[in-house]
Amino acid sequence: MERTISAMIGKGSVNHNTRAFTAKNVDKNRSADKVEFCQEDIKQVYHKLFDEARERYNAKQKRKDRMIDNYYEKIRRGKQEKLFHEVIFQIGNKDDMNAKNEDGLLAKRILTEFMDEFQARNPNLYVFSAYLHMDEETPHLHIDFVPYITGSKRGLDTRVSLKSALAAEGFTGGTRGATELNQWIASEKQELATVMERYGVEWLQKGTHEKHLSVLEFEKQERAKEVAELDSQKQEKTSEVAKLNQAVSSMKQELMNTTIKQVRAEEAVEKAREKGIAVQRDNETLSASNQQLRVENTSLEIKKVELRMDNRHLEQQQWQLRTDNSELEMKQSVLQSENQRLEQEQNKLQEDNEKLEQKQTSLQSDNQALKQMQDKLQKDNAKLEIQQKKLRSRIDQMVQSEKLLQRDVRKYDEEPEWQLPEPGAFASAKLFRDKVALPLVNKLKELVKSLTIQCVRLKEEVLQLRDKVKDLTSDVEFYKGKIRDMSAKTELLQEKADDLERVKRYAGAEQIDTIIGKVKEQERMERQAIQYHRSYGAR
Repeated sequence: MERTISAMIGKGSVNHNTRAFTAKNVDKNRSADKVEFCQEDIKQVYHKLFDEARERYNAKQKRKDRMIDNYYEKIRRGKQEKLFHEVIFQIGNKDDMNAKNEDGLLAKRILTEFMDEFQARNPNLYVFSAYLHMDEETPHLHIDFVPYITGSKRGLDTRVSLKSALAAEGFTGGTRGATELNQWIASEKQELATVMERYGVEWLQKGTHEKHLSVLEFEKQERAKEVAELDSQKQEKTSEVAKLNQAVSSMKQELMNTTIKQVRAEEAVEKAREKGIAVQRDNETLSASNQQLRVENTSLEIKKVELRMDNRHLEQQQWQLRTDNSELEMKQSVLQSENQRLEQEQNKLQEDNEKLEQKQTSLQSDNQALKQMQDKLQKDNAKLEIQQKKLRSRIDQMVQSEKLLQRDVRKYDEEPEWQLPEPGAFASAKLFRDKVALPLVNKLKELVKSLTIQCVRLKEEVLQLRDKVKDLTSDVEFYKGKIRDMSAKTELLQEKADDLERVKRYAGAEQIDTIIGKVKEQERMERQAIQYHRSYGAR
């Protein structure tokens, strides 16, 4: 089985890696299959790696403006180094290593074993976040790391540096295509290929794919270096051509001098025939030297033409590089425009978030007030229910009293003391009337009067209690309505609070916290300005 290996530099989106938000190409049903190797807060990582070195550096400084309060913020605001780097590794593609079949599971096992050995193999690259995603078409590994070196002679003795960190691991820069980063990527590919071989998978190499490792700025710098190198080569070629021209001129002068000597020699031959043999030999020697000079002159002329052609070729390459540089600058301008547009959208999102924060604060205050009112209403309702129970108890007591009264009334019909006895045989009517009938009648009158007063009083109490029960029932219904309204408002507030949490999950909790901190700081500055104006504005 043969499979390709892909390695690329990622954007470094931690929220994407942790699935804090989900992209369109992600299957949410398979997000739970991701493998989390590690996840640390990058700010805490910077404290762990660089705080001691920062303290040692600050202790040596005599000027406060050179001290470093927060190394994380220094790197974030600087332009020389990035806070962290991300590299993504993938085996095969969606057709031959799809995450939904057995080949995808094989890729998962290989990438997991590769990741287990990564940190030990790269001690100068501190991995703080690593995830293996199985919810896209092809399994792939995101590795986020902070490159650092120790024992530095410049700045902090332990500091951030990708180039130096890779150099410490044996990767030194070479040609334009063999940078430290490209060499390291190629080495990691080879390590991944070694792991693949353990599972019976060979590395299918279709060609190099290093170009994606260079961003526009890097390409621009490399183009500028090439232009400078070509200019240097052009100057060297021009200097060499000048030297050759000077040598040709010198040889021409020597040739002219030789020709003059030859003429003089011929004249000397004519004047002195006795020296003919010697002069003839000198002439032959001079002719051979002249011929040699002509050959050398021709060779120099040919070399001069070749140098001119090389110079023209170099000028064409320089023009091409300048054209490529212009295209890169145009692309950079387009990217800057796109970046400005994204910043505007981010500012709009920040404004919307600030409004939501203000609304949430208001809603929380209203919710707290409603909860307090709801608690008070519930307490009042409980008191009313207690009073209602007491009233019902009193009504029950009155009903019981009425039953007792009815029982007492029945005893007047049955008990002998309330019965009129039969007159005796020798009792007169007047005596019976005075001694028996009138006392019983008076006793009955007093009893009737007492019962009548008690009945009237009980009726009045019953009417009052009924009115009070009616009022209490009305109050209970009123407070129940209030409680229902408060429950509805509470649900509305909870729904708005949930909407705010959704915004936090979409934009990222860290970004929302940063925005809230900025808003609070701005509000604090505004309050200080108002206090200052109140204190000194009227003076």
